[in-house]
Amino acid sequence: MRPKIPALTSLLVVAAVLVILPFILSDYNISLAAQVGIFFIAVLGLNILTGYTGQISIGHGAFMAIGGYTTAVMSRDHGTNLVVTMLMAFAICFVVGLLVGLPALRLSGVYLALVTFALAVSVPYIPLQYSTFLGGSGGVNVRDSQIPSNLWVYKAAWTSSAILFVLAWLILRGRVGRAFRAIRDSEIAAVSSGVELPVYKTLAFGISAAYAGVAGSLFVLALNGFAQPSEFDVFLSLQILVGAAVAGLGSLWGILVGAAFVGLLPQVSSSVPVIGAQHGRDVVFGAAVILIMLLLPDGFAGLLARIRRLGSA
Repeated sequence: MRPKIPALTSLLVVAAVLVILPFILSDYNISLAAQVGIFFIAVLGLNILTGYTGQISIGHGAFMAIGGYTTAVMSRDHGTNLVVTMLMAFAICFVVGLLVGLPALRLSGVYLALVTFALAVSVPYIPLQYSTFLGGSGGVNVRDSQIPSNLWVYKAAWTSSAILFVLAWLILRGRVGRAFRAIRDSEIAAVSSGVELPVYKTLAFGISAAYAGVAGSLFVLALNGFAQPSEFDVFLSLQILVGAAVAGLGSLWGILVGAAFVGLLPQVSSSVPVIGAQHGRDVVFGAAVILIMLLLPDGFAGLLARIRRLGSA
């Protein structure tokens, strides 16, 4: 029981800080904290897929786009409650994730990564082909009466993060989680142990995509309810992947650090005077990623594991 006490204490401290933050932050900083919560959900979902089953995805920005457009279109055309649209995004992206996961039964490694990369490249262009329904390059707005405040998005993002974190913990500590880890470690050994590869590999894609769908829904709401193709480009997928790597694959305890890294660093780096205003942010972001990977090759979760081993030695 004792090893669980520090983890529980850490969770309670983080929860307390998140409750207090809206009372001490400006409206702009609340929006940044909400952005971290949104990336928390996306990184958590990708970690379930890549960290626990070993399936590499560079296409989670596409699932976020589907979730974001679900919220924008349902609000614009039907006035659907925003929370309900988030649940719809979860369900739709779960089904889409299952369908995308089918190629994963025959592909792995770099080949699977290329398929998901193609998804990240192509999906943002779909609204351009169906401009009447999806707004084309002009995007889609939620109804003016439903545009949320930054505080509302903050509360929604971190409440969703808490719920989805607990759900992920329950999934990964049970039979499904054991099957995921068995697939990651050795597919041959997993099959010999009775794990049904088609079921669990596609299930991992579905769960991961569903998380990204909720993140995409909140992402649009954080942009004043505006869904536009350019907001879901390939860079967004790469950000999520970087966040998962910084967090540490195969562990839930570094997710917050990974989300903060990709959620806040672009804002911080934009003020650094390097090369020029247009590309300076990208240079600083890239340099920071390289530095983190050199210092923490196993991510923040790996650092925590080393600290625990030193403490028990």
